[in-house]
Amino acid sequence: MVDIATRVYNHRWKIDPIVRSLIDTDFYKLLMCQSIYRNSPKTQVTFSLINRSKNIRLAELIDEGELREQLDHIRSLRLGRGESTWLRGNMFYGKRQMFRPDFMEWFDALRLPPYHLEKRDGQYELTFEGTWPEVMLWEIPALAVLMELRSRAVLNDMRRFELQVLYARAMTKLWEKVERLKAIDGLKLADFGTRRRHSFLWQDWCVQALQEGLGEAFVGTSNCLIAMNRDLEAIGTNAHEMPMVYAALAETDADLREAPYRVLADWHEEHEGMLRIILPDTYGTRGFLKHAPDWLAGWTGIRIDSGDPVEGAESAIAWWKERGEDPTKKLIIFSDGLDVEKIAELSTRFAGRVRFSFGWGTLLTNDFRGLVPGDALAPFSLVCKAVAAEGRPTVKLSDNPVKAMGPPEEVARYKRVFEVGAQTPMDVIV
Repeated sequence: MVDIATRVYNHRWKIDPIVRSLIDTDFYKLLMCQSIYRNSPKTQVTFSLINRSKNIRLAELIDEGELREQLDHIRSLRLGRGESTWLRGNMFYGKRQMFRPDFMEWFDALRLPPYHLEKRDGQYELTFEGTWPEVMLWEIPALAVLMELRSRAVLNDMRRFELQVLYARAMTKLWEKVERLKAIDGLKLADFGTRRRHSFLWQDWCVQALQEGLGEAFVGTSNCLIAMNRDLEAIGTNAHEMPMVYAALAETDADLREAPYRVLADWHEEHEGMLRIILPDTYGTRGFLKHAPDWLAGWTGIRIDSGDPVEGAESAIAWWKERGEDPTKKLIIFSDGLDVEKIAELSTRFAGRVRFSFGWGTLLTNDFRGLVPGDALAPFSLVCKAVAAEGRPTVKLSDNPVKAMGPPEEVARYKRVFEVGAQTPMDVIV
């Protein structure tokens, strides 16, 4: 097992680039990328870094030269022969050749496009522009770099024994969570912690701890590189960026209203079974389910990624019943801000009523709360989102209004079109 404390202490040796591979990313990015490469290969988009935790002044913590060095390293990466072979030949969700030859030829030749970096008011403005299939693949590595450089900045002056003790405490903290999770009957849990991890080495350690501690209850990881190295299932389906871009390109309010369903119609053509998971909250779950076409009720399940998870799950169960579906045969994936207490609570409430699983993210791979003075390693909310498509602004409403993004006039328009009524703000932890 890797001695993480020593590697952190020696990180200036450059043996640990933060992002080591183009597949050190979430599996759903590659699934979406293939769909986008097929359906919208020339669409021009802009992605931007958004730090929701304004009190974390990243440009005052992280050296610009070091940030540029890490970003430039990512631009030098190409898909390795073994990585390409794994993507082409491995079985994902029970299917061989998930990735088409034309997409793999494109991916084999890919180098990520340039980035634009500036400092403004103690924060970094980091943007990526270009064709959608290329630019979208910056999201996960960009977040991983900023998160890990922040961790390194906090740990920079710690000595070897301080680091050994810190990581021993963090390992103990995680193992205590694992022991509590063991008591949950029927648990199914995956690692969703790539984008806001403490570090790559720490995420890899967390995955190994879940493998050993949870056994078959641990169903896989969203991280493709770790899935390949640890012979695990790569987990993921689709995300908010697809409806956000489709919606931005809509010409009329009627087209806008249909955009989230057109995304899933395209997805329906490519995937089946466990990959037919609805993400309904981009413009409000209530309105999405109210106007959803009947064929969507036949999909395998729903992922709940914002708002009150109990309310979201109850809405899904009621919707399936209204559409003549048996909720006990459906799957709900909870993936928003989870930790052990919430996982246990949701498991108890929905046991026997629906199938469910959990995508455990930041509080799995970056929970160093209370372990350093001033809580300087506490996780924070950093995202990298599509902010424009073909020069038009994108909008996300979410089931939590705190997560909404977009120009105010467009947010108001989207709320009207998608019939979003009163919403309850909820604290965003990560």
